[in-house]
Amino acid sequence: MGFAWGPGDILVYETLYKASGSGSSLIHEVRKDEDIYSPILRKLFNESHHIFVGLQTIREDLPSKSKKPQFVSISKNYRSVIRACMEELQQAAGTSIFPVLSQVSILLAIELIWNLCEVLFIDAAPAGSLLLHLLDWVRLHKAEVDEKAREVLQSESPAEHRGYWDVVVSYVLQGRLEEARQMLVKQATLQPALRSMYKLMDTLLAKMPFYNPGGTQTLTEFDVKWRHWHEEVDRCLQDNSFASNQHLELICKILLGDEDSLLECKNLLSTWYHFLVTRLLFSHPTVKPTELHYYAQSCMTMFLDSRSVPEPLDSILLAAFEFDIHQVIKDCSIALNNWWFVAHLTDLLDHCKLLQSHNLHFGSNLREFLLLEYASGLFTHHSLWQLAVDYFDHCPEFGRVYLELQIERVPLETERKALKVLRICEQRQMSEQVRSICKIMAMRALRNNRLGSALSWSIRAKDAAFATLISEKFLEDYSARGAFSDLDLIDNLGPSMLLSDRLTFLGKYREFHKLYGEKHFTEAARLLLSLMTAKIAPRSFWMTLLTDALPLLEQKEVIFSVGQTYELMFCLEELTSSLNEEDIEVTKVELLRLALARNLAMAIVKEGTVNT
Repeated sequence: MGFAWGPGDILVYETLYKASGSGSSLIHEVRKDEDIYSPILRKLFNESHHIFVGLQTIREDLPSKSKKPQFVSISKNYRSVIRACMEELQQAAGTSIFPVLSQVSILLAIELIWNLCEVLFIDAAPAGSLLLHLLDWVRLHKAEVDEKAREVLQSESPAEHRGYWDVVVSYVLQGRLEEARQMLVKQATLQPALRSMYKLMDTLLAKMPFYNPGGTQTLTEFDVKWRHWHEEVDRCLQDNSFASNQHLELICKILLGDEDSLLECKNLLSTWYHFLVTRLLFSHPTVKPTELHYYAQSCMTMFLDSRSVPEPLDSILLAAFEFDIHQVIKDCSIALNNWWFVAHLTDLLDHCKLLQSHNLHFGSNLREFLLLEYASGLFTHHSLWQLAVDYFDHCPEFGRVYLELQIERVPLETERKALKVLRICEQRQMSEQVRSICKIMAMRALRNNRLGSALSWSIRAKDAAFATLISEKFLEDYSARGAFSDLDLIDNLGPSMLLSDRLTFLGKYREFHKLYGEKHFTEAARLLLSLMTAKIAPRSFWMTLLTDALPLLEQKEVIFSVGQTYELMFCLEELTSSLNEEDIEVTKVELLRLALARNLAMAIVKEGTVNT
């Protein structure tokens, strides 16, 4: 079987079976990007589009220092949209027909990776601050301890609950020492005999120093203070101060950063990157960004089973800790099921000037390539295609070319949608696409016998040939019915009537009818005559025009002058001489000749009287 991506990013294949369409049980549709069809994830695409457009407005000439807070704020905005979408998906998990659980796990991974990239690349936290950011990262993504703590605290006797010590140790592993102390108080009140031991642990936890980036203390001073505290904890362990209580002894070893003790808590840490951050907290709190990759690699090796292959998420996070941005983007492109994440993250990193050196072999840079792929996917959706336009607009190299190709594929189901597409093309001076859309809509209107709409679209397309064809249809319709349809349109043609001779005639002929209706007979007569003498009127319509002249010729007052009457006579003779005998309406011609002769006599008398 041969497979290929068909229209709308649907995987199609040839089959020997006859089938009527995708509804057949013999054909299975596989879409390239299922996420755009999830109503909740569509909110993610809509909200992130606003953030993306805002990011493009940040001025390039601003100094990096003033832009950095803006970039961090934008990154947080993106993450808040991901998180809101994730929470909505979790709520819908019980009722939705969509495969929300897999989408939730993907969004969890996306936010985890984005948050780490924000810490390491966008915020670029230095030593000291770096660990504080990593702690926040772990706490945000390892929130199970809070649920477990609620369960313990809501029980009758929290200190005797089977999950009590797991909560205390989890708090310590996340550096949430104040909460750990509050939990330990409950145990101390239950065991008065061990109160001094609990008091000692409480003191150690209370004294642990944390770096304050906004304070007056330098990183070196903090490091000295931390080492003194570390030595004090070590002395307590050597003195066997906690030997009689295995739980407190384990906490003491954790505070010392003992690797074996940390690995004993594998089930509480659950991931190698939580292990990494906890290990750094209690062993290397002043870790520099450049040292992270060494600790990350060793923690991953120690934590994961040597026989197991790392998951894609592990490889992506490791690449981030190694500050290999391009590897992060590459691995995410392969592992994730849509381009949303890599496109928006890469765009933000590019604005931070972190991807300047990476151009692709076919001329586009990485940012533009990913944005083009993402936007192309949006164009397959019936409403999200409008968002894609802004993404193409901000791709200077190939964005316009992609937009021109994609906009032609948008199905124009309604006139309203066609006008939306047209507005987009007109705003970007895409004249070829404008003409194409107008022609399509004009043809459709003509097939449905909606002449007014067809004429309006052909004028918009500046298509003289088509405007001529529709003008002919209007005239045929007038000849058959004796009245014009779509008067508002014809009355307001303005300069557009100059698009073609036939359209000009249609507009002017309607103007004649208005003048006649308003009893401006002299102006009406002059206009009627000019339509024939200037050869604007089609020869096939001359008889109709001459017939329209009859009521004017029969007025009590002379309307046509001698000269004008002679011209009308000449037109009548020219018409009859060019027609076959069987085509001549003899009665009408005789009536016209009689009326013209009578008018000529009256005009000669009138003009002779005036001259004397």
